[in-house]
Amino acid sequence: MKITGRVTCCCVALFLTLASVSAVQRLSSINDLKKINFGQSVPKHSLVLLHWFANIVHIDNNNVIWLTFDPNSGDYGSHHYGNYERLLDRLPRGYRYYTVGNLNQDTSIQLPSYVVRPSHPEYVGRNRDRIIIRVSEQNTGWQTLQRIDQVYITQHYETSENQGTRYDPAHTYQITTNLLRQIREFSGGENQETLSHLRNQFGSNADDFYIRKTWGDLACLGLLLFIVIEQKYSSKQQNNRPENNNKPKNNNRPQNYNRPENYNRPENYNRPDNSQNHCCDDASEICSFVVFILVLLIIFLCIFFASR
Repeated sequence: MKITGRVTCCCVALFLTLASVSAVQRLSSINDLKKINFGQSVPKHSLVLLHWFANIVHIDNNNVIWLTFDPNSGDYGSHHYGNYERLLDRLPRGYRYYTVGNLNQDTSIQLPSYVVRPSHPEYVGRNRDRIIIRVSEQNTGWQTLQRIDQVYITQHYETSENQGTRYDPAHTYQITTNLLRQIREFSGGENQETLSHLRNQFGSNADDFYIRKTWGDLACLGLLLFIVIEQKYSSKQQNNRPENNNKPKNNNRPQNYNRPENYNRPENYNRPDNSQNHCCDDASEICSFVVFILVLLIIFLCIFFASR
């Protein structure tokens, strides 16, 4: 009886552990990034910091991410992160967590000016956002390589929201290598051809001239911010205009239904389908189902061996 009780307690603890691990949402593409409420729940500056990080690390042909600076030296506002709040998974042997992006930290290698003081006032940071990386060290005999296998964006609580934890688990997101690669594509300057290519590739209705005029040499970064943040809210404002909402519906007018200008609008043509909008939700449901089956299997095996 005692053995069965212990087995039950272990299984419950295992279930809670697995549930907490699956709580962090994974962002795998620019489309996933669009779903985050930047400017409302998450600081807009997080996207500027993430753009810098994607371009400072090295991603090889095997999709392995390598550090190009020493987080133990405090480069780029980095330092060791103990994960005492159990925000993330427990560390395997040989791994360490680090946070990156402290704007106020006086280090030998500092963050670039466009991260510390963005030219656009809307994206100035309040030093709340951070990137957390999980790093393993590999000694090749003549040098030590630091490999990143997990990347997260997170933020500090507001002072009034502090509930005994340092970072906000509700707004912590894992960033995949694929998303980092997509962000790295926005690393060019103000070349019009590059901007047009990125705009078409990611289905944006951005005005190239406006982006280049506003952001100058950082036009590609400006385009990324427009696609992820501004375009989403501008399309919502257009959909919520009173003339659109109060216009009487007349389904018997075929000439309106077939207007060429409606068919050719970029926002309609490039609107993502529902399956893309819910890719993260579907993946989370599948992950939760798999975890549930594994937990049931482990419980069954524990009870079976305990009864023998």
